[in-house]
Amino acid sequence: MECRYVISLVLNAHLPFVREFNGDDDLSQAGEEGWFFNALSETYIPLLLMLDRLENDRIPFRLGLSISPLFCQMLGDEHLKKKYLAHIDRQIEFGRSELERNADKGELHKLAELFFNRTVDRKTAFIENYESNILGAIDRYKRKGKIEILASPATHAFLPFQTSSSGAIYAQIETAISCYKQHFGGCPQGFWLPELGWSTAVEPYLRKYNFSYTIVDAHGLIFGKPAPLRGSFYPVKTPGGIFVLGRDFYAARDLEQMAGDGIYRDNTRDAGYELPPCDISPFLSTEGSRHMTGFKYWQLLARQAQDAVYDPDAARDRAVEHARIFLEDRIARLDEAAKHIGKIPISLCAYNADSFGHFWHEGPLFIEALFRLASSYRGLQFMTPVEYLYKQDTGAFQTSVPEFSSWGFNGYAETWLDASNDWMYRHLIRSMERMTELAERFPDDTGLKERALNQAAREILLAQCSDWPKLLYNQDSTEYARNKIEGSLRNFTTIYEALGSNYISTEWLTSLERRHNVFPDINYRIFRRRK
Repeated sequence: MECRYVISLVLNAHLPFVREFNGDDDLSQAGEEGWFFNALSETYIPLLLMLDRLENDRIPFRLGLSISPLFCQMLGDEHLKKKYLAHIDRQIEFGRSELERNADKGELHKLAELFFNRTVDRKTAFIENYESNILGAIDRYKRKGKIEILASPATHAFLPFQTSSSGAIYAQIETAISCYKQHFGGCPQGFWLPELGWSTAVEPYLRKYNFSYTIVDAHGLIFGKPAPLRGSFYPVKTPGGIFVLGRDFYAARDLEQMAGDGIYRDNTRDAGYELPPCDISPFLSTEGSRHMTGFKYWQLLARQAQDAVYDPDAARDRAVEHARIFLEDRIARLDEAAKHIGKIPISLCAYNADSFGHFWHEGPLFIEALFRLASSYRGLQFMTPVEYLYKQDTGAFQTSVPEFSSWGFNGYAETWLDASNDWMYRHLIRSMERMTELAERFPDDTGLKERALNQAAREILLAQCSDWPKLLYNQDSTEYARNKIEGSLRNFTTIYEALGSNYISTEWLTSLERRHNVFPDINYRIFRRRK
């Protein structure tokens, strides 16, 4: 079948470092660790189960997945896995009590039964289907050519704001490459810019490490110099030879509108925040704080009408209908673009992975419907970005330099630099400079000093995570985000000063290594300047 239009679905799989370690036997849930548990239960396991169904039914699919090295570390962390299973067991225990509480409540009892069975199924899938190894399940689809892995910086740093320290950029990328080789057998060809943060200062690093392409938001491509004559539905190349694809603005807007349909489940309302404390004991901390249970009974319409109970069958039907509308809208725009550019256009639909499942409960059903419906549209193919690029005459790509840009509010990095978070950058930049100084002052150290230097490198990388300034900007978990930034910078400063005085507490360092245990094979020398 002749290919006339291409859709490329790319999901960004990332979470900030939320692991809390208070001993091997502590399986209690810290508040922010729930982000990780909910992401597994609501996004990643459902997405994998959806891909399994498609493969079993021999439905063709292609998916791009940018999975951050930091998230890889958490997915492979044995202590977090144990905590996740303890979390699932708490959900199952709570589910049994919900079945009893709602025994005579008709629709609510059916929903409680549905959520209970689904929780049991996800535990079974995690343990038996995927052998507690989500990365291994992803790698199997990658080896079959159905998932393309895109690289991203080690801790999802917003790179345009880190370019004052070349050592920090090298450290972010080299640590990431090592992680991808370990988990996926090689380095990806595509590079996902966290928050789609592009600046011309980033390009030399992508070129140095032989990445083939990256993705920018649509306005970053359209306002490039010179302006792309074929618009945002066709790639350009930079003077350095990096291919740049533009995110489909309309696809992002349309999905946001669809996910807000009142018939879908309201994922913000959870029984853990609505029931009296005596009914949610498995999800009530010793300090009295509440946690998400996963049992959510209301439609989005319930924000206006208190009796709008969630209807899973109606929501599933609406997700399929929305998938059909989404495909038809993409085809209509691609058809119009093809008339003007004389090439096969691409709609690159890029989203955060947790938009599907965690924030939009029916999101995985929507994606499944996209792939199932695609075969009925003549001339349409789903491809990964690199698959599409290989089939184009890249020599015909126009040379253009994209404009400084990001996604997020207003599209020019305002989310990551405003009055709520600008205070952090002077401390971060100073610490990055000091880390480079340490790497050059102690080039060949071993033993305890090398351990301290490696931990200093980890703390700098953790402090660079783009999630912390975003949380501060959104006024969401602000105390936690500020503590994470300040904690990592304080740990780094402690090590820096200890190395200056030639004394460091072995007990303190060992404790820190167990709590912040990311990138166990890191080599602090990656922070050295390059000639």
